[in-house]
Amino acid sequence: MYIYYRQYMELPMKSLPTLAFVVSLAVLAGAPVLVRAQTGVAVPTVQIGARAVSSGYEIDGVIEPVKQSTIAAQASGRVVRLLVKMGDPVKAGQLLATIDDSETTVGVQRSAAQLSQAEAELRNAKAHYERTRELRAQGFVSQAALDMAETQYKAAQAGQGQATAGARASALSQGYTRVTAPYDGWVLQTHVDAGDLAVPGKPLLTVYAPQPLRAVVQIPASQAESARAAQDVQVQLTEANGASILVQPVKRSTMPAADPVSQTVVWRLDLAPSAAQKLLPGQQVRVRFVGGQAQRTVVPTQAVLRRGELTAVYVASERGFVLRAVRLGADHGDQGVEIVAGLAAGERVALDPVRAGLAGAVVAANR
Repeated sequence: MYIYYRQYMELPMKSLPTLAFVVSLAVLAGAPVLVRAQTGVAVPTVQIGARAVSSGYEIDGVIEPVKQSTIAAQASGRVVRLLVKMGDPVKAGQLLATIDDSETTVGVQRSAAQLSQAEAELRNAKAHYERTRELRAQGFVSQAALDMAETQYKAAQAGQGQATAGARASALSQGYTRVTAPYDGWVLQTHVDAGDLAVPGKPLLTVYAPQPLRAVVQIPASQAESARAAQDVQVQLTEANGASILVQPVKRSTMPAADPVSQTVVWRLDLAPSAAQKLLPGQQVRVRFVGGQAQRTVVPTQAVLRRGELTAVYVASERGFVLRAVRLGADHGDQGVEIVAGLAAGERVALDPVRAGLAGAVVAANR
């Protein structure tokens, strides 16, 4: 059924009661009404009524990467070069920063000299042991002399092993002056600049892997039991066009104890890569803990007009569309959004609030 509002000057005065009667009859009959303005734009409407939706409660969550690492210094010295900045992509093993290696270089040279000395002493002790063994076989030296030579040879072997280990430790320490990426990812933050002093344990950079991601929520300890009893947990994501979608976490885990300061229990909800492609660490999301079914008054999401703090809908009336402020409740995604106050069951609202606003302006101007 279509109802046309034209300029009043084009209608005889006796026709106005008939027009109002037709509008009232269509609304009471529950028929889909398309209110057509003077501009000829048809505005579809929908009748408001209670429907069964999932009950439960919502809480804010934050997107975090599953793999995030704070890379700290393992050697002392000045930061000579910082090769990346916040937001740069990195590959596993890529050089991120270098620390002054003057001290470690001296250590490597010292270890190399000690290793050379130990190898020379080992060669000398080995030769002495072999000569003594031959002389002992011919009866020219005593068994005590052979035992002494063997002992010196084994000591030289131990010294050579110790020097080798020292050389490896020095090389490893020098390697700590070259800070590399542990995996493919992005630089989330840099904590130092070139010229800063680095000491073991001081954070240098924070890197993270873009996938996988998870939603982290902090449930009040008073609601921890009801959260565990929820039939389902859903993460509400907002697409680029403003539409909301609900996704299921592929894995969820909870901390076994509450935080003594905030009195909250942390839940971690891992998201599938397909659902988390456009999410960023630190982004806020809504997490729903779904219980059973309940009757709620809902309207389609596209029918709600949002202007700053104002949330309203256009309600169809005998004189056209009237803008009415409403208070929203939980967002149920494709099922619509709850109306807590401002609408009554049986009323009709415009599915396109922009067109309804234009239609209402025309009608009001011609009163």
